[in-house]
Amino acid sequence: MAVLQVPKTCPAGVVVNEGPDFHVEVEEVPVPVPGPNDVLIRLNATGICYSDIHYMLNDLPIPAMSTFSVRSPGHEGAGVIVALGSNVTNWKIGDRAGIKPAYDACFNCELCWTGRETYCDESPQIGLQFPGSYQQYVLSPARYTSRIPEGVDDFSAGPIMCSGSTIYCSLKESGLRPGDWAVFPGAGGGVGHMGVQLAKAMGMRVVGVDGGEEKRALCMKLGCEAFVDFEKVKDVAEEVVRICDGKGAHGVFVTATSASAYASAPLMTRISGKVMCVGLPPAGTAIAGADPLLFVGKNLQIIGTKVGSLLDTERALEFAARGLLKPICEVFPLAQMPEAVKKLQSGKVAGRVVVDFNA
Repeated sequence: MAVLQVPKTCPAGVVVNEGPDFHVEVEEVPVPVPGPNDVLIRLNATGICYSDIHYMLNDLPIPAMSTFSVRSPGHEGAGVIVALGSNVTNWKIGDRAGIKPAYDACFNCELCWTGRETYCDESPQIGLQFPGSYQQYVLSPARYTSRIPEGVDDFSAGPIMCSGSTIYCSLKESGLRPGDWAVFPGAGGGVGHMGVQLAKAMGMRVVGVDGGEEKRALCMKLGCEAFVDFEKVKDVAEEVVRICDGKGAHGVFVTATSASAYASAPLMTRISGKVMCVGLPPAGTAIAGADPLLFVGKNLQIIGTKVGSLLDTERALEFAARGLLKPICEVFPLAQMPEAVKKLQSGKVAGRVVVDFNA
């Protein structure tokens, strides 16, 4: 096993009192040792995703982090390879690498063979079933680790591993074409603001839906043709339809997690429109759907998409390398990771929160 400058312990943000009253503390934890097929990555940056909040709140219908003895969530890490397992030949020490929400896959089933490996039954989640990117040194299976291209810094690459890849996947699966109207409830958030950029780069006409002047300014800067402020507009869906030629959106990408965002999305679409479900509300708090009469009358489709695949992640990173995708990040030093988590939980973040392990 090749090794380079690996300490015995490393700093990590860990969840304390998992559940509704959780908080995060930074403490030293043991550095893991790579197995034969693993790489060890020293992270320079990690994005903080609202899925992490869900895991720490334990408000999704899945087993808790503690079930797997995991204390550090996180799945948007970027850094360098510092140790290789004995069987690893496709990486070398010093290579730049990133980790994504899916930890691995079986690569021996139809889903894996068709590029849908994140739905594989043997695709566990990092930061839930394995220690995640809130921990500075993390393991990753060599075959499922993503390469970071030149021209993409770690503070961009980290968030793209989840948010950028996830919304790229949803845009791809929507089938929208250049010139189509793409609407993003939650456009000023971590996933939404990258969706705005990618949709714009793909030639779509983009409408942002969110609340507040800070998010309006961000969305318009990133390429929205129009912005609807739900704090000021009485009937958001009606205003979206008006903007979209009076017919409605070809696709509504719900990156927000509120019940109201999901309830209004079908009303924003035109005939044969699509509602793309991306944001994860707490279990039992929202419904993605509408009266069947609306489905019939509009030939409406509602589609859920999960995190992006290996290829989706590579494609999203390519957009970044070409200068067409740039996560807008508020960077916190490691010691302020607990404050960063609280700020995201409060819903007061425009763009993405990223933690700098070296600050």
